[in-house]
Parts: sequence; structure tokens; C-alpha cells
Amino acid sequence: MQLDDVRHEYGRGRETVAAVGPVDLRVPAGEFLVLVGASGCGKSTLLRLIAGFEQPTHGSVRVSGAPPRPGTSAGVVFQTPRLFPWRTVRGNLDLALRYAGVPRARWPERRAELLARVGLEGTERRHVWEISGGQQQRVALARALAAENPLLLLDEPFAALDALTRERLQDDVREVAAQTGRTTVFVTHSADEAVFLGSRIVVLTRSPGTVALDLPIGLPRGGGVDADQLRESAEFNALRTEVAHAVKSAAAA
Repeated sequence: MQLDDVRHEYGRGRETVAAVGPVDLRVPAGEFLVLVGASGCGKSTLLRLIAGFEQPTHGSVRVSGAPPRPGTSAGVVFQTPRLFPWRTVRGNLDLALRYAGVPRARWPERRAELLARVGLEGTERRHVWEISGGQQQRVALARALAAENPLLLLDEPFAALDALTRERLQDDVREVAAQTGRTTVFVTHSADEAVFLGSRIVVLTRSPGTVALDLPIGLPRGGGVDADQLRESAEFNALRTEVAHAVKSAAAA
């Protein structure tokens, strides 16, 4: 993924508001990039530009060498699950598989694989209103993984969840990213979440958001990592303090 001199504005004339930019980023395949910053700094706007939901006012966004195409370039998980409540878990996933162009004969196998990946085996016949908020976000994640595209985008997907559920889903997303090898961009305002999830963190200034800090994270990733020990380690806490300080400084600048 590549962003060159990306800027975005809303409105026209005297009503024009600069939301993002200029931003230049190069994101290699398989990287887990976390965008972090204070509320209103343009994180979600930048994510929408990467998804192709909006076009930049200036500059260019490229995913796998081409402009992003909504619904095909990336799987997207929003702040709320946005599931179809009248459908079962199976129905929501089947709809995603259909739009992803997966042959119908492969749906049962692919559905089972997706549910296993997010820890929801045995829930496919349950309706959305029968499962918890955390489980609904797991379904949303599975739906985003239905299409085998190279990019996964997540816009503060755990913001409304309780602390314990949030930590469990952080563990899941970290593991899923390691298993699939997909390039991932995750938006958050939490320094703790950013350090735990990311292999790289970009801190944005206050609006219009520009890059205040671009920090590689060298914490261990992949299977066998004890999440609790990682969160309690001196290295994790030092990085969290550095990122939190950068976010406060960028918001005040």
C-alpha cells in the first residue's frame, strides 16, 4: 500500500475544512500498521481513503499498485458490527461469501474455516440478536475475511466493548493477522492497543492529520506469544509510554 502526498478536505469555499494531510506512507505486504491519535485528527478519514470509500482531494492512494476499489480491495470492520439482524450468523457470512465471488459449493467449507478462525464454531444457526456484542464483532471480522483480498482495515472496532472482551478480541486480531499474513491497518486512540497490535505505529497530529511519529514495534509476534506476559513486559510499557506521550504532544501542537 502506498500513499503519496495525500490530502483530504470537506466542504467548499469558506466552508472548506482540511481533515488530513499531507501524508506519505509506504506499507509493505504483511505489515500491521496502527494509526493512532486524538479524536478528530483524521484517522478514520484516512482509513476511508485507503478503503476507496472516498477519493483524496490531492495526492494518490494505491493498493497493490492500483487505486482502491470499495468492497474488493480490502475487508473492512467498523466501530459497530453492521450485521443484518434478521439473518443468522450463517446468513451473514454466506452473503459475504456471495459478494466475494466464492463458488457456492465452497461455502460450507469456507464458512466453517472462518468461524473457526474467530473462535465461533457452533454458532452459525444463531441469530445476531442471540449473541453478545463481542461475538457480533467476531462475526464482522469473519465477514471481512471472507474475500481473500490482501488488505484488512479496522476502524476502532472494539471501542464500545468492555475491557475484558476488548483484550480477548485484541488477542484474536493479532493472531488472525499472523495466521493470514494480510496487510492490516487498524485505527485506535489507545496507546495500549496500538502497541499490543501493531508491528508499526503512526501517530497523527491534530486535524489536518499529518505524521508526527512513525515507530516500528519490535515486540514478538506469531504463535506461542503469551499476551498477558507481553502486556506486563518492561519493553511493552516503555513503548506504550512513548506512544502516549507522542499522542499528547501531537494533539497539543
